[in-house]
This record gives sequence, structure tokens and C-alpha cells, in this order.
Amino acid sequence: MPLLPFLRPLLGFAAAFCFATLAAHAESPRVAIAKAIVTEDADEQVKLVGSLTGSTDATVHDLLTAWKEGGTFICTAPSGLLDAPEGSKLAVQLSGPKDADGKQAATRIDTGESLKNADGSAARLLCTDLDAADTSSDLRVVMHSVLELFAIASPDPHTRFNAISQMGLSQDPAQLPVLLARQSIETDSAVKRALREAIAQIQLKSSDSAVQIHAAQELGVLRSLSSRDALLQLATDSDVAAPTVAKAAHAALRLIEQHLSVVNFYGTLFRGLSLGSVLLVVAIGLAITFGLMGVINMAHGELIAVGAYATYLVQNIFGAGVELSPLGYPIHFRGFNAGAAAYDWYFVVALPIAFISAAIVGLILERCVIRFLYRRPLESLLATWGMSLVLQQLFRLVFGANNVQVYSPRWLSGNWTVFDVILGWNRVFVIGFAALIIAGTWLLLNKTPLGLLIRAVMQNRNMAACVGVRTERVNMLTFAFGSGLAGLAGAFLSQIGNVGPILGQDYIVGAFMTVVVGGVGSLAGTVLSALAIGISDQSLQQILLNPVLGKILVLTAIILFLQWKPAGLFVTRSRSLES
Repeated sequence: MPLLPFLRPLLGFAAAFCFATLAAHAESPRVAIAKAIVTEDADEQVKLVGSLTGSTDATVHDLLTAWKEGGTFICTAPSGLLDAPEGSKLAVQLSGPKDADGKQAATRIDTGESLKNADGSAARLLCTDLDAADTSSDLRVVMHSVLELFAIASPDPHTRFNAISQMGLSQDPAQLPVLLARQSIETDSAVKRALREAIAQIQLKSSDSAVQIHAAQELGVLRSLSSRDALLQLATDSDVAAPTVAKAAHAALRLIEQHLSVVNFYGTLFRGLSLGSVLLVVAIGLAITFGLMGVINMAHGELIAVGAYATYLVQNIFGAGVELSPLGYPIHFRGFNAGAAAYDWYFVVALPIAFISAAIVGLILERCVIRFLYRRPLESLLATWGMSLVLQQLFRLVFGANNVQVYSPRWLSGNWTVFDVILGWNRVFVIGFAALIIAGTWLLLNKTPLGLLIRAVMQNRNMAACVGVRTERVNMLTFAFGSGLAGLAGAFLSQIGNVGPILGQDYIVGAFMTVVVGGVGSLAGTVLSALAIGISDQSLQQILLNPVLGKILVLTAIILFLQWKPAGLFVTRSRSLES
């Protein structure tokens, strides 16, 4: 008996579906929509659009959407058109660039072909000479229903999932027959779960207490986070009139709150890992130049910006090209105009280019400035700070003072949802990216001849020079490598924010804190420090619900920690230091 209130809509849906099937044999969706556009009878318009119910033709979605958004027109055919008597009404769309007279190419909606003149040439029409195809409120309701049904029958599971979720949130009882009919034929597990959730959300609006209790229990079993407000409203409304319904709603809310606490815990952990990975990617280059070489490089942030701008240039070269105006002299880089599939791989090409670009800039910086200032920390700090200002102005001259936009490829733009924990692809990428950089740096330092020389110079520079190690060359290659790592950090940071002349200044303080807390010269300490700072920051923000206060507490904790252990987590020891 609980489904009796919905029996009439179910029969109506079945009748509409049968009518749509018969209508599909009679005429195509294009013809039906074209007739609906040109007819002046509002009831006939609703009937024609309603006949498209259940259609899976992509044309239905495109044309109805264009009609709703004002992209369709009614043309009174002038003389001289092919297959269109003078004075007849035609439903058309305009597309393509406008000519000198403001006219555009016209496409007939009923055939999908270009409107042609008598001589066979494509006809061009002026938008202001046409009548816009209007829609009434009743017609928009029918359009909305047809488009919703089109979406839940889409071959794409993601489209079906989103459409079904929206229908559940609307809690419209008229949608229940459609969802029940779809439930019997759905095959995708995630969409099946969305159907169960949407059906239960709608049944919360039932007038039958048994149906409401069953729906609340179902939402509790599903741990439906999107149903919290609806269940809370049901509990409030039924507290006096239907205590058993209110009890079921409260029980479901308790289950959902328990699930939410678990989701928040793992979500905070993931965000902390991703933030720590960002800090690690930014700080690892500094750990090389500052930790292993003892150089306080205040231009490290600008080396990050070099990598970000290199990514920006690669993106534009894969696209339509880019024009720069250094010192007022325009330079145009032609683009490949790569297709969508090829364009998405620009970031893979940008990574090595960002590394090489930043390494070259770092090499120049080391040869021209820093090599004269080894073992002079104050002078090196002031000199590199001055170089950072020079590089910032150079960025402004070449790329402009405003930020530039770097678009993420599609394979970095989505997310996974695992037990309601959202895992953004770009954040997953930076975690893996940081792990790869750490592994590569460890292998370089411990498994290669260059790494052996770097460790020898770090432990005792004078003794290494005495046994024939060319310490100046080692310093140069080490600084270039650390600078290249900064460029890789810039390439990734371009995917999570805008790129501008002062991009690196937003991360330089956090990078220095990460290196100092971990222990100067310790890669393991840098890793642990970055992850600890990231997780602590996100946890405090989640607990205090105040990002600013959370960051203040993290900074305070770092200051207190350094008072306790000034050398950081891991102290680097060598004969030269101990002497």
C-alpha cells in the first residue's frame, strides 16, 4: 500500500514512454523540436516536446538546451531559398563568425543541414532579422523533465550519477516512478547506490509513516551525507506528530554523524599529506642549496617562479602560441595548435623543461654571484635577496605584472571519491611527485659518483680538495641541481594557482621552516618536517575551524621546538663541523 500514492505518476510515465516510442517511429527528434519551435499553439509545443521523453538521441539534449538558452530562432523564409517556400516558418540556429554585415551561417533544425540559397550556396542571416524562439513556464517544465530523463539514460555513468543525485536532492515525488524504472535496469554499482539514495530521499516526503521510516533507515545504512538536512527537517517536523518517524530520523542522523567523523579524519589526513608534499616539493631544492652547501639562497622563490613560467610557455606553445614584450620589443612564439588529446600532455613535456630552465638560471646565479660568497652567510643572504628583486622585475618586464593562467590537463583536473573522502587528482599527483623527487635525490646522493663527491665536500671541504676533488665544480653542479628541483616545484605549483612575479615569495618562509625543523643537510628530516607541518596545519584548521589561528599555532609550535632542539630533528655531523 505505501506505493499507491505514486501509482498514478508511474502509469503516466509508462504512457508517456510508450507515446514517445511510437512518436520516435513517426518522426525524428529534430523534426519534432523544429515543429515545436515554429508552432504558435502552446499546448502543441508541450505535446511535441513531451513526445521526446525517453529519447537517447544526443540531438535532443543539444537542441533543447540551445532553445532554453535563447540559441534558436524562427526565420520567415525570404524569396530565393532552396526547398523553403517564401513566407514559410523555419526553425534555425546561427553559428560561425560574423561577416562584415554581421550575418552568420544558418542551420535548419529539422534537417541539421545548412540553409541554402537557390544557387546552392550557404545562406547567411542577420540575428536581428529573426524572431527568438520563446519558452513558456509550462514548456520549460517539460523541457526540464525530458532533459533529466535523457541524463539518467546517458551511456556515461558519471552523467547518470550526477542526474540521479540531483533528482534525489529535489525530493520531487513525481520523479520517483522514473527512478524506480531505472533501478531495475541499472548495472553500474555507484549509480545503483545513487538510485537507492535518491529514492529514499524522495520517500522522506511521503505521507505514509512506514515509507518515511523505511527511507530514513535506508539513508542511515547508506551513510548518506547529502541527506543530513532532509533527515534533520523530518525529525523536527515529526517530533510531535509522528514520534516513531522522528526516532528513525534521529537514528539515521547518528549513523551519518559517525560516518562523517571518519570521513573528516581521513580527509584531514589526506589534505595534510598533500600540503606536506607541497612543502616538501618546494623545500627539497632548498635543502640541497641551504642544507648541503650552507648557502642561504633568498632567490630560491624566484627559481620556483622560473619553473612555473617555463610551464606557462610550454602550455602556450602546445596551444595557439604566445607573444611576449620584453623591454617593449614584441617576440612571438608560434604554437603547435595541438588537439585536445595532445594538448593534455603539455605538462609532461613542461616538467623536464622547468627543471632545465631553473637549473640554468641557478647555474648563472652561482657562477656570477654565489661562488664569491661561500662561507660568508650574511653577504650571501643580502646578495641573493637583491638577485630575487632583480628576477622579480625581470618577470614583470617579460610576462607583465599581472598573473598568468596555467590550465591543468584533464588527467589532473578530476578527483576520486573513496567512501565519501574526496581525493583530488592534482593532490594525489603531488604526493607521488614528492615521493619520486625524494627517491631520485637519495639515489643521486648515495648511488652516483656525483653524490659521493657532494657528500665528501659537505663533510670536509678542505680534505676533499686535498685529495683532488674539484670543489668549485661540485658546488656549481650541486647548486644547479637544487635550483632544478625548485623549477619542478614551480611546475607543479602552476597547477594549483596562478603564476605571477612573486609566486615564490608565498612559499619561501615555509620552505626555510621545513628545512630548519628537519635539520640542516638532512633529507630524511626534511621529509618528516614537511609532513608533520602539513598534517598539523590541516588538523588544527579542522579542530579550530579557523585557518589563520591554526597557522599561528603551527608557527608557535615550530618556534618552541627550535628552542628545544635548535639543530632540528636530525643533526648533521662531520669532522669539519665538530672541529
